[in-house]
Amino acid sequence: MSAAAAELRGTGDLGVVIERAAGRVQVVDTTARTVLGTVEGLGDLSHASVVYSRDGRYAYVFGRDGGLTKVDLLERRIARRVIQAGNSIGGAVSQDGRVIAAQNYTPGGVKLFDAVTLELLADIPAAPGPDGKPSKVVGLADAPGRRFVASLFDAGEIWVIDARDPRSPKVERFRDIGKQPYDGLVTPDGRWYLAGLFGEDGLALLDLWHPERGVKRILPNYGKGEEKLPVYKMPHLRGWAVAGGYAWLPAIGRHEVLVVDTRDWREVARVPVAGQPVFVIARPDARQVWVNFAFPDNGRVQVIDAETRAVAATLEPGRAVLHMEFTPRGEEVWISSRDDNRVVVVDTQTLKTVATLASDSPSGIFFTSRAARTGF
Repeated sequence: MSAAAAELRGTGDLGVVIERAAGRVQVVDTTARTVLGTVEGLGDLSHASVVYSRDGRYAYVFGRDGGLTKVDLLERRIARRVIQAGNSIGGAVSQDGRVIAAQNYTPGGVKLFDAVTLELLADIPAAPGPDGKPSKVVGLADAPGRRFVASLFDAGEIWVIDARDPRSPKVERFRDIGKQPYDGLVTPDGRWYLAGLFGEDGLALLDLWHPERGVKRILPNYGKGEEKLPVYKMPHLRGWAVAGGYAWLPAIGRHEVLVVDTRDWREVARVPVAGQPVFVIARPDARQVWVNFAFPDNGRVQVIDAETRAVAATLEPGRAVLHMEFTPRGEEVWISSRDDNRVVVVDTQTLKTVATLASDSPSGIFFTSRAARTGF
């Protein structure tokens, strides 16, 4: 047993920070605000994402080079690693924690793996796009009923994958849901799947309680007749911007955050912000919504008061802010500043910096509290 494993501790306050340029992750302690160690050899992490085992001990890291790496946080080592595609941008873990799903750009499609061994259980090829090539898969999320939901960027489809028998999964396809779905999320209660559309205005909505009702279009006229700005970075929906009964969504190519009532999925407000939003993330108690931005405004972070729906504060934690992650109960937020090679920890009440951690070109920050949450 390694010295790291000999230290008796739980995993509930652990997490990882992606050091994208170095191909490694830092294992961090959110209570002590410290780096416990690093794990190297994870390949191309230029667009990496992470999900966790149910017990929070293992992080599954999806790399841009198609690598899927199982990292042991307690022993701080690679437990398993496979190259499963040519280009991968993320994945999900099943409701029961037994299956890992990977979504792929190249060659497209979804693959299912055993969470313990990373044995390949199923390979689900993607439907072709208009050019006849396999579609890129985006927006993959876990859903109740041991299902996965994903969007196909080129084909304009949403898939619901029943993985109760992961060696023989069943796929329900919803076609013509809109042009170029670029990302998706499952609401915290696991009922609704939303796919953002890059090729046209609006979003696609699927009721996972009643998939037989098909996909509904919401906000279909958003931005009609208005001139759009150039899009410098695709926004993300996966930050859980659902707070107080409202969904807070990044507007594509606009300096706005959309507020949508989740009872009827109608727009109720637009919040002007400092730039094109990338991540719009709700604090766990839903009192605040934090926003970061695409270039050239990516040195700022804004805090929206969820009650007044107005920007309450603008912070400048560092150059090239790429990601934010709340501690499990939301008293602090960790912010990665890639170009300053640091992670900044901010108190969400006082908005003061309480710690700074050195990190080599940090990007994504992922805490083990995600293990107990649907869609993470």
